[in-house]
Amino acid sequence: MKNIVRSICQACHCNCGVLVHVEKGKVTKITGDPGHPMNRGFICVKGQAQPELLYHPDRLKYPMKRVGERGGGKWQRISWDDALDEIATGLTRVQEKYGADSIAVMTGTGPRTGNNTAHLFCLMLGTPNRISVDNHICFAPSTIAERYTYGTMTTMMEVGPDYQNANCIMAWGANPTDSHPPRGLEIMQAKRERDARLIVIDPRRTTLAAMADLWLQIRPGTDLALALGMINIIFNEELYDKEFVSQWCHGFEELREHVQVYTPEKVAEITWLPVDSIREAARLYATTRPAVLHHRIGVEHNINSVQSSRAFAILIALTGNLDVKGGNLFQSLPEGFTNPTHKLIPKPGVREKRIGNKEFPLAQGFVHCALAAEAMLGEGPYSIKALYCTTGNPVVNMQNSKKMWRALNNLELLVVSDFFMQPTAELADYVLPASTWLEKDDMGDFPNLMYTNYIAAGQKVIDPLYECWDDRKMLIELGKRIDWPDRTPMPWQDTDELNDDTVKSMGITFRDLQKQGYIIEPMKYRKYIEKGFNMPTGKVELSSTTFEKYGYDPLPVYHEPPESPVSTPELLPEYPLILITGGRSITNFNTEGRQISRLRKLRPDPLLDIHPDAAAKNGIAEGDWVWLETPQVKGERIRLKANITTDVHPGVVHAPHGWWFPEKPSPEHGCFDSNVNVVLSGDPPREPICGSVRTRGTLCKIYRDTA
Repeated sequence: MKNIVRSICQACHCNCGVLVHVEKGKVTKITGDPGHPMNRGFICVKGQAQPELLYHPDRLKYPMKRVGERGGGKWQRISWDDALDEIATGLTRVQEKYGADSIAVMTGTGPRTGNNTAHLFCLMLGTPNRISVDNHICFAPSTIAERYTYGTMTTMMEVGPDYQNANCIMAWGANPTDSHPPRGLEIMQAKRERDARLIVIDPRRTTLAAMADLWLQIRPGTDLALALGMINIIFNEELYDKEFVSQWCHGFEELREHVQVYTPEKVAEITWLPVDSIREAARLYATTRPAVLHHRIGVEHNINSVQSSRAFAILIALTGNLDVKGGNLFQSLPEGFTNPTHKLIPKPGVREKRIGNKEFPLAQGFVHCALAAEAMLGEGPYSIKALYCTTGNPVVNMQNSKKMWRALNNLELLVVSDFFMQPTAELADYVLPASTWLEKDDMGDFPNLMYTNYIAAGQKVIDPLYECWDDRKMLIELGKRIDWPDRTPMPWQDTDELNDDTVKSMGITFRDLQKQGYIIEPMKYRKYIEKGFNMPTGKVELSSTTFEKYGYDPLPVYHEPPESPVSTPELLPEYPLILITGGRSITNFNTEGRQISRLRKLRPDPLLDIHPDAAAKNGIAEGDWVWLETPQVKGERIRLKANITTDVHPGVVHAPHGWWFPEKPSPEHGCFDSNVNVVLSGDPPREPICGSVRTRGTLCKIYRDTA
């Protein structure tokens, strides 16, 4: 018997609508859903490869308990009841001995709804310590900047920019054809079908850069200087939206005076860009309306991250492209929809005890990952003794990977849920097998829960294989076993209640939503006209009153990267190249997919992009294995395969992120061989507001592996 089940793919945050083809109870293929508002029938290679993940022989199949020393690779199969009982006992033991603050929950960017439930689990336990493996260099800089400029988000690529109606698109530090394929396709269609003007600012010649009207190959780490230079031009040539600025902007005169020092000539010197290109980009973006500006992690991986995002938000506002058709849109969730993370609130005084709250009070409630590692090693204001890790692989994803390895080894209790046995799971006391999106009913993550004008339902296609459980079920059932006197119970008894609760105020059940597939709210524009902006002044704050209150620069100020040809010329003889890292690949979502043969064949090795001139200077040929070192973590190096290309600047190399090798021996699985986080440090200097570190724009050296 054949049938097709409509659901939403969770191979990345786009949560594309899909049609899952089932034959005799087995998933045979996955195609795009033509009617879904995110992807309109498109599906990328990751989505197509999901059946292989589902049926992969190496999937975790049942709960396991460590036997012997940590990382020894010896495991005992146990029942779910025993696993949850023992984990609850372990958490209680830690709570009684050290307090609830000593327990932390860590989430990665794995696109599974366990992220949201993990947040609720923290609130239930009464711990302030929810850790994100990468929030400080992905998502937080943008959200903090926009929150304290106009009160909401507009540039998240999953939804914010309205590419379909834009006449000009400025893509800054982003590669959406690989990172957010359906949105990247929209940009390509806007260019090809409507001749929308396309500006790309990126050190690499990406797919979009190759088709752009204007590509600015900027020096890594200098994006804020360029943005301030563009604001200078827009002011001095009076290209701003005078009506919007006069009515809705606070701090106009302060900003105009502030940017006068960022002349096009000075900015050209800082960024390595031609003066004429800087002027052309500013004029094209400011005069071709409506226009969208989108940026992503390319500008979040350095010490200017938050203020760079502030400058982008200012550009959007100055040009009148805020919440207009064809511009950057405010979120507009369907009326009555309830985000499950809003069901509980922290108890009084809990939030203030978060590790890092003193250093980063505006950092969205997440613990900075480097501070978390220090706390696990006993170096923080207090120690983290127990960790529940879901949807993440921090040994590979977090800077200074070997330090994180030591930190996890120092815990009294480590619990990991995942699809596969990966390096972090190898160190756990308990490993729990997670079900995939094909095996559960849920709502996906980012687009459906936060930013869009639609919600969509995922639908269980087959019953969970083996003994795999929904991440959310794990935490709900674990919560039932924790009976501390002062704990706050989970709001639901099971995932069905959770699903229904999210849409109950809409007057429907979750099953109703599944039958419809998705519900779209008509888009409303200029929503600020009715209530103003959710800011202290009620306006767009070009000069941030909140930043000023907390002692931060109220206006963006450019700072040179800590290691660069300008700030540390004395390092150039040993480290002559600029390193950028983490460019997205359509074949992988961060550390995921390394064992999926269909994806691994497309990208079998970790490739280092090197310009022919730099390769020749270092005696490197195409396909050579190369060592890479940085001044950030002395004595460490990683091994990458040379990919010689003119897509990078002669003075810049690009290293991928997220590399480990499932086929290599446990417990490390090669996680220190080619993982760029081995040579990157999470230590200071950090960005002052959310703690971003310099994973892009630092210095490095490369040399051929002669072994």
